[in-house]
Amino acid sequence: MKEIRAIIRPEKLGDVLSALEEVGHPGVTVYQVEGHGRQAGLVEQFRGREFRVDLLPKLEVRVVCKDADVEGIIQAIASAARTGEIGDGKIFVYEVLEALRIRSGERGEEAI
Repeated sequence: MKEIRAIIRPEKLGDVLSALEEVGHPGVTVYQVEGHGRQAGLVEQFRGREFRVDLLPKLEVRVVCKDADVEGIIQAIASAARTGEIGDGKIFVYEVLEALRIRSGERGEEAI
């Protein structure tokens, strides 16, 4: 099993959720996060003064899936989240050692 974590622009969440639904994986967890990569924040103007915003609002979408589903989910997220501009985000993949569905006691891939 794998966990896929995608850092995306907040305005792309609807597109990403739709893309995950289309590939048959509607189960997600979404976190509000802040950060920056190469874009290194923004310079904003407020009341005639410039100030720097170093941490930009992003969303982290997490999906746990079977090993065989990883590539399809990555492709779905990447194509739905892509704008072609700097700041589109990143996708990371982690190994999941165990999963347990609390309600039924199912374990492993049956739990996801």
